[in-house]
Amino acid sequence: MSVKRLPSCIPIPLDEKELKELVSKTKDWVVMHGIGIRSKTAFSEDSINFAPYLLLPSTFPRKEFERAVEIQTTLNELMHRVAHNQEFLKETLKDTIQVDEFTGSLYKIWETVLNEGVTQKLSLGLVRSDYMLHSDTNKIKQVEYNTISVSMAGVGNGISLYNRFVLEELEHFDKLQNLPENNALTGMTMGLLEAWKIYGDSKAAILVIVEDVTYNICDQRFHEFELKRLNPRVKLMRKTLTDVHMEGSLSENNELMIGNTVVSVVYYRSAYTPEQIPTKKEWGSRLLIERSQAIKCPSIQYHLAGTKKVQQALAKPGALEPFLSDPNKIAAVRDIFTGLFGLDFDEAGDQAIQMALDDPER
Repeated sequence: MSVKRLPSCIPIPLDEKELKELVSKTKDWVVMHGIGIRSKTAFSEDSINFAPYLLLPSTFPRKEFERAVEIQTTLNELMHRVAHNQEFLKETLKDTIQVDEFTGSLYKIWETVLNEGVTQKLSLGLVRSDYMLHSDTNKIKQVEYNTISVSMAGVGNGISLYNRFVLEELEHFDKLQNLPENNALTGMTMGLLEAWKIYGDSKAAILVIVEDVTYNICDQRFHEFELKRLNPRVKLMRKTLTDVHMEGSLSENNELMIGNTVVSVVYYRSAYTPEQIPTKKEWGSRLLIERSQAIKCPSIQYHLAGTKKVQQALAKPGALEPFLSDPNKIAAVRDIFTGLFGLDFDEAGDQAIQMALDDPER
């Protein structure tokens, strides 16, 4: 089966000498501009490797790129409403929570805060919709909608600058006009800053929940350093859920405290896989945060709305209408959906399995 790829925007192959020089120079360029990652095989806090990158920019249909940009606000509107529709989430996840322990534990936290009364009604959504270009139609199709620990805004910003560098280095100045702007890092950081302002306590801190070991350090730090650039007075803390268990508490009016510091915003760069919430201590921290007045990114309902099961449910006929009233928006969203099939023990699940057996090449 042939594999289709996005073509390079520069004719290839390059001259071998020119290629070797370019590879050597670009490795240095990306490391020096923060497009880096820590090694998983030889981890050290004192060293950075270059993150995997494409040597030459690829071509991508302008119309489909613009469509992805244009539809994002509609997707944000859709998922915000999905996250706050209790009946939809309950119905959609009722079977998943019986067989998936991780989702089930998140769901229990959601039920707990609903029964107790939600302390903070505001949610901060820093989200990302991922696409692939469908080779049969040359149109974008959504892979997933991410609601937690959305990454690569910082490194992505750097890659945009890198693409410009390579085109200039190879003297393809005529192609620079086709490089789209990338302001994702500033945009996402301004979201965190806006939430901090809304909370209304200038002495409160933004808490970043991180892994025990962070490999994607450059991307995470880009957000922190950009926030400091925008407002040097904002206090930032990096803590694991284990740290929160040791140092965290709720005040009398449910403010989240880390030691003696009030936390206004909690930004998750972890806690999206079972390995990142390994024991009851860390699950207790997740519940503690959710019970607090801090604005969460994401809140527990946003986290649940980002599950694949919800994505599959929204792709069913008639599923979008309760959330979007504009027929044009509904049609635009439905057009980016691809086939999503569940493996539930029911007729639809049986049909999905049979499809795979009948046509395994797909």
